[in-house]
Amino acid sequence: MSARFWQEWEVGQRVSVRYRIEGGFTDALGYIRRIDETGMDVETRRGLQRVPAELIVVGRRVPPPPPRRTR
Repeated sequence: MSARFWQEWEVGQRVSVRYRIEGGFTDALGYIRRIDETGMDVETRRGLQRVPAELIVVGRRVPPPPPRRTR
């Protein structure tokens, strides 16, 4: 996997991205809303997350979530 593997991804794809934060790592799971050489914006359940390129450790494309079950 190249250091900039994520630059092959496209806006609208659902991804899981692990990136560095102070004291460790965190993940962003959601849809890419913007991507360029500086990083990406991922729309998660908690809102839009800015993920700077230099902090990205690993990531992958993921399938859509399963449909919600009705009760």
